[in-house]
Amino acid sequence: MNYLENKFSKISALAVLGLMISVQLFAQDGGLDIDIDLGKPEWYEQPWVWVVGAAAFILILVAIVRRKR
Repeated sequence: MNYLENKFSKISALAVLGLMISVQLFAQDGGLDIDIDLGKPEWYEQPWVWVVGAAAFILILVAIVRRKR
């Protein structure tokens, strides 16, 4: 009988765990539509600022490396 009781307890635990997981998954499906509009982007969020900054950094780095030779 101990084998059947052990098997029943394992099946019960797995069933409860499966139920809890499915409840959690359904709870996450709220269907919310959140619109995050922060308005106009800041100057440091513009792509051209990053491109110009990267180019200036590379030029400064090359100048420093050439000066050490």
